[in-house]
Parts: sequence; structure tokens; C-alpha cells
Amino acid sequence: MGFDLRTLSGLAYLDAVTTLLQRARSEQPTAGLWEAADFQWWWRKPRDTDSWNQPFWFDTSDSPVAAAVVTDWGGTFALDVIVLPSVDLVREVSRRGLAILDGVVSTVEILVDDQDTFMASLLTDAGFAPRPGQDATAWMSAEARPDVSSLSTGYSLASRAGLPDSPHHMVGRNGAQVAERLGQTSLYRKDLDLVIVDSTGEPVAYGLFWYDPSTNVGLVEPMRTEESHQRRGLARHILTSGINRLVDAGATRIKIAYQQGNAASRSLYLGAGFVPAMTTSLYVLQRQES
Repeated sequence: MGFDLRTLSGLAYLDAVTTLLQRARSEQPTAGLWEAADFQWWWRKPRDTDSWNQPFWFDTSDSPVAAAVVTDWGGTFALDVIVLPSVDLVREVSRRGLAILDGVVSTVEILVDDQDTFMASLLTDAGFAPRPGQDATAWMSAEARPDVSSLSTGYSLASRAGLPDSPHHMVGRNGAQVAERLGQTSLYRKDLDLVIVDSTGEPVAYGLFWYDPSTNVGLVEPMRTEESHQRRGLARHILTSGINRLVDAGATRIKIAYQQGNAASRSLYLGAGFVPAMTTSLYVLQRQES
């Protein structure tokens, strides 16, 4: 079967990568690195790569089957090779993606499933080296959802749907456009954007929960508690509240990723009922200016 190669940027790119990842998830229930919501979360602030022409491969029904996506993370560029499991294009898409980065003098990173020996070999041959330390992905079925934990005195839980006039609680880390940019995505829901405030109304913890109705998958990304308010059960309350909202919205499975070396995150997520399913490693190529 022949495929049509096109390049897309901006919101057209975001729409295409969303459709591609939804198709990939439908083909494989738990395999693969990313959900469509991951890329929509990355859209939260402007990046130089927003205007880059990202290559996509389309089938005869005009649906995307593969893409090589470069994301600027501020001095580091990440390449994601996304190919439907039913399509044999990994080598071609990888080659095209690496070619885009040929002129980039920076660190290039590619996240790889530790079971994907083909990609690991391909990258090693291209000069990449695995970085020590692994991330993990864990899943939870809707039937395993935990009870919502109690919230410590002096705190209250809210969502962006109930705080329409307040500055977004993630402005400090993600820039003044975070609310606008999230609002441009197709999967963001204000009622699943949760925040805990203290008695003064100051945001002290948050969690963003994504529901994809095309796959019935929920994603937890990101979670954070301010250091001075940690170890008070705030993260568990947000997590259990968000999981229950995802299930009520229709999610049959929920996914979360964490650093295996982060004992607090691992304990929180596995303690809530998530089951580890995959580990990943980061392959890195450091280019120096000649």
C-alpha cells in the first residue's frame, strides 16, 4: 500500500497527531508510549517547533498512519516516531525524523519502550546512547478505582470550571497563555482540571485529568504539590478525585507515567491501584557545534 507524505504545523499538526494516536490506541489497548492527550498537554505553551513542518504519512482513506514529531523542550529536542502497529514504516519514519534534526546543534532525545529492541538498535547505530534510569507506565481499570480520600482541614478542592475568573493555577510554571492554549485542544475539560487551594485561596496542589471519548482512556498528566504542603495527603485526594471523575466520564482504563526513582510518586500511584505495565529509557544524542 502506498502512503501520502505531507507536512503539517500548528493546530493542523495537533489535530493529525491526535487522530494518529487515537488510531494507535484503538489497535493496541495498552502498548505504545503516548496518548493523544500527552501531545495536547505539550501544547500548553508556545514552542519554536509549533511552526515546524512535521512529516505525516496518510493512507488512502486520508487518515494518518505515521508521523515523525519533533518537540522543543527548551534547548533539548525530542523526536517521537509514531507508527500504527499495523503499518511497516518504523525505519522510514525514523530516518525522516533524524534527518529533520541533522542541522540541530543541541541535545536530541528519543523515548523508547525497553521491549522495543528494534528501535534501540536503530538508535544505537545512529549514535544515540541510553541514559541511566527508567520511567514507568502503569494502568488501572475502571473497576479498580479507589475511594476518594479525605482532604485535610484548611484545604478545598476546585476545578477550573468553578473558577472561571481566577488566573490559571499553572501560569507560574507554564506561562500566561496556558489557559488559552489548553482551550485550543480537543480533549481538555475544565471540570477535569483540578486544584487544591489553602485557606487563603492560594493554589497549593493540582492535577490535570484527560478523558479521550474515542478510546475511553483516561490520562493523568500532570500532578504536583507545592513543597511546603507535601505529606498532607493532598496529592492522593486530587488523584483519587480525578480518577473517579474520569470513570464517571466514561473512562474504562486510566494511564499514568512516573519516574521509577521517585519513591513518593511510585508509592502514591501504585498505592492507589495502578499496575505497572511498561518501562522506558531515554536515548540521547549530544551534538556539539563544530
